[in-house]
Amino acid sequence: MNTSMLIELTGYLGSILIAVSMLMSSVIKLRIINTVGSSIFAVYALIIHSYPTALMNFFLVAINVFNLVKLVKKDTSFDMIESSSDDGLLNYILDYYFEDIKKYFPEFQRKPSSPDQAYIVCCNGNPAGVLIGKNIGDGTFDVVLDYSVPAYRDCSVGGYLYGKLPARGMRTLVYSKEADEVHRDYLDRMGFVKEDGKYVKRLMET
Repeated sequence: MNTSMLIELTGYLGSILIAVSMLMSSVIKLRIINTVGSSIFAVYALIIHSYPTALMNFFLVAINVFNLVKLVKKDTSFDMIESSSDDGLLNYILDYYFEDIKKYFPEFQRKPSSPDQAYIVCCNGNPAGVLIGKNIGDGTFDVVLDYSVPAYRDCSVGGYLYGKLPARGMRTLVYSKEADEVHRDYLDRMGFVKEDGKYVKRLMET
């Protein structure tokens, strides 16, 4: 394989990665893949002396890195809103994402049975996650729904939320329903431990 062919393949690789990034539902995956693709394509553009194309792709890399840093800084990106079962925004989110919610929480009912508390997490003003459950006393919160929307599923919405809940008097989260493999993996990663058939997480104030 000669040098010209390698250069050509580099350009194709960068283009393919940029195109693939547009298919990602996760904001973080989109920006990471787009950053790699734009970097490769920028190098390709420099090699073939297409400087305007190289400049544009380096600019895209800078934008992606800037937004990734903002996403990592959870406290400046996320906000938590206390809600209730009759709140308009909460009901809109549940309606809009109901089919996706049912994939991960098949037992979830559109109208939960009188949850005591509900919280909405927003990222830069956009709904990113919902927590619904019941306060069963002694700082224990029985989780009915702990859902992140697809675009923010990798943005540590749960980590942010769990760090804020102790200030609201919560010390323990309990998920008592049966969890499928995907949800069990999430619970394990978030520090839940199985106790007497339930998944339990002790919260620490940050």
